[in-house]
Amino acid sequence: QVQLVESGGGLVQAGGSLRLSCAASGSIFSINDMGWYRQAPGKQRELVADCTVSGRTIYADSVKGRFTISRDNANTVNLQMNSLKPEDTAVYYCNARTGNGVSYGGKGTLVTVLS
Repeated sequence: QVQLVESGGGLVQAGGSLRLSCAASGSIFSINDMGWYRQAPGKQRELVADCTVSGRTIYADSVKGRFTISRDNANTVNLQMNSLKPEDTAVYYCNARTGNGVSYGGKGTLVTVLS
């Protein structure tokens, strides 16, 4: 089992920045990829960014050039969010996937961007 705890959400003005962090505990040896999803009110959950164990990263088109995902180590993933827009307002969820395809998610952290 893997437990994920997100931190760093909050309220920010448009154009501002926030940094989200996610720490994994438990069977961290089994984690391969880690990433971030988000869900805005009334919308489906969507992938924001993902980082494989080898360091390959992918981003949603809507955040390319503004968000940066990074991993401090095998069990921590960060999301630096710059130039935030009101449409970035959502609950952000950390995700971790093991080598055998099991996926774990955190409880989420709310990001609110004011216009």
